[in-house]
Amino acid sequence: MEYDWDFSLLVQNWPVLLRGLLVTVQLWVPAMSAGLALGLLLGLARLSRSGWIAEPALGAVELFRGTPVLIQLIWFFYAFPIVIGVQLSPFVAALLGLTLNTAAYCAEIFRGGIQSVPKGQFEGARALGMTRAQVMRRVILPQVLRRMLPAFTNRAIELAKVTSLASVLSVHELMDQGRLLSATYYRPLEILTSVAIVYFVLIYPGSVLSARLERRMAARS
Repeated sequence: MEYDWDFSLLVQNWPVLLRGLLVTVQLWVPAMSAGLALGLLLGLARLSRSGWIAEPALGAVELFRGTPVLIQLIWFFYAFPIVIGVQLSPFVAALLGLTLNTAAYCAEIFRGGIQSVPKGQFEGARALGMTRAQVMRRVILPQVLRRMLPAFTNRAIELAKVTSLASVLSVHELMDQGRLLSATYYRPLEILTSVAIVYFVLIYPGSVLSARLERRMAARS
């Protein structure tokens, strides 16, 4: 059976998809940025010698890594407001869930990177009179950040794809706008194919960058 492709409706409705793309970026960039910052704190907490700090950090990391992202988004929108007594908007609930999920994975990347540094460097820097914070800032992190860049790039790529789950909360990101157009015009093949292409164009440069970083790191090793 031949199918008569018709992309004219996409030309007419491109502002709708553009708005969805902008919302996707508004979810993606802040969630990745905040996830990196919170992930660093959680990663350092995981390495703490105090069980009062390390154990809760471990629990938080395992909770967000061990449950589906979709469940987390739904929980923050429907259940979390019962706990705090404040109703969150769909966008805020999605952003909160994506940020905490990203932070959990970034925490393990930071922890693994920091633990890969020989202990002698910690001891040598401490012998020079540096505080633990100075050792981390001046000696450890500058080394491990280069090693962790490919992992963080991969995490950013995964997060860009996961933002599509925010559509279940009616956040008007790219996937949600594509679904609405599909239901309105009954042309799911053209519309959803176009949405997939937009995601690919958005994400593919990150995939190329990640591959190049991995090759460069391997060559330097």
